[in-house]
Amino acid sequence: MVAAVLAAGGAVAASAWRRFRARLKANSLVLNETLPVHSKWWRDHAKEKGDLLYVAIGDSAAQGIGASSPNRSYVGVLADEIRAVTGRTLRVVNLSVSGATVELAVRDQLPRFVKLSPDIVTVAIGANDIALWDPAEFERGIREIFAALPSHALVADLPYFYFPKNERKVAVANGIVRRVAAEHRLTVVPLHAETKHQGIPGMLTQFAIDLFHPNDHGYRVWANAFAPSLAAQLVERFETPETAP
Repeated sequence: MVAAVLAAGGAVAASAWRRFRARLKANSLVLNETLPVHSKWWRDHAKEKGDLLYVAIGDSAAQGIGASSPNRSYVGVLADEIRAVTGRTLRVVNLSVSGATVELAVRDQLPRFVKLSPDIVTVAIGANDIALWDPAEFERGIREIFAALPSHALVADLPYFYFPKNERKVAVANGIVRRVAAEHRLTVVPLHAETKHQGIPGMLTQFAIDLFHPNDHGYRVWANAFAPSLAAQLVERFETPETAP
C-alpha cells in the first residue's frame, strides 16, 4: 500500500515536472520572437546623434530580452542615468548580441568596438559560457576583450546563478574577470553580489517568463550594480550641471 502511494506520488511529481519544462520551453520560444525586435530597436537608436557616446558589449541581457521594451534593459536604464547626471545628449551603440559567449563577443563585437571612441563603456559577458564551461577558453576571450578596453570601462562580473553546480563555475569565472581586470586597472562592477543579495524573493519576482532573463525589475537591479561606479565616473570625468561654474 505504502509503495503504491509513493509510486503514485512520484508519477504525479514527474508529470508536473514535465508540464513545467514544457511551459518553460514555450515561454522561451515567446521571448525568442523578441530577439530581432530588440536588435532592430538598438540598431535604429544607434543612428541618433549625441554629445557623448556610450558603447555596450554584452549578450541578451544588454539587449533587454525579457524586459517590457528594449530601453528597459540595464543598458537603457544606464543611458537614462548618464543623460540625467551629465545633462547632455547621448548616442548609444549597443554592440551586444543575444546568445553571445565571450568567444563570440571577441569575434563579432570587438572588431566593431575598436573602430569607436566611446566616452562610456560597459561590459557584461560570460553568462552563456557557463553551460559549456571551459575556463581556459573563457580566460583567453576575457583577456582579448579587456585588453581592447579604455581604462574607464566598467566590466561586470557574472550574475548569481542560484544553483550550487553553476555557482561553482561562476566563482571560477568571476575570479578570472577580477584578476584580468586588475591587470588592466579596470573597474569591476559587483553584479554577482548585487543579484545574490536579492535572495529567493529576487528569483520569484525579477525574472521573465523563461525564468532565465531578467524582467524590468531584474534589469533595474543590474543597473543598480553599475550605478555607483558609473555616477562617480561621470562626475569625475565630465562637467555636470552640479559642477558647472
